[in-house]
Amino acid sequence: MTQLDWPEILLRLGSAALAGSAIGLNRDLHGKPIGLKTLGIVGLSTATVVLLAVQFAEPGKITDAASRVIQGILTGIGFLGAGVIVHESDRFRVRGLTSAACTFLAACLGITCGAGEWKIVLVALVFAFVLLTIGRRVERWLHRMLGGKDDPHQAEASPKTQDRG
Repeated sequence: MTQLDWPEILLRLGSAALAGSAIGLNRDLHGKPIGLKTLGIVGLSTATVVLLAVQFAEPGKITDAASRVIQGILTGIGFLGAGVIVHESDRFRVRGLTSAACTFLAACLGITCGAGEWKIVLVALVFAFVLLTIGRRVERWLHRMLGGKDDPHQAEASPKTQDRG
């Protein structure tokens, strides 16, 4: 059994809450249906459960039981993410996919924080913010460069609703 000390517990749970909150802040600033508090809680809750599972493992090993905990978390998060996706009945458009993906990412970061894998957390956060910050612009540019089909709803949508999720 691994016995974690208070500073390590605070570091793992705090970083999971901060990572999820940071992603949630991005969603909130874009007016999306999920924000800082929700994704902060997702990160914190997943890290808490993984930390509990890690406590009963040998140092540095993820046991079969911990693996099942992680699998259960990710299954449950799928349902939470599905709740963020809303269908617009008049145009049959799916909205909220990026927010649902951010929910899943916050859970994965919580799991990774709970396991104490700091380099993975840091690199994943950097990539996430690059994608969330410039992803839509790169997508539009590539769409124009590669001659993709025009989005008929883009012209009538306001700039705030241009983001898909």
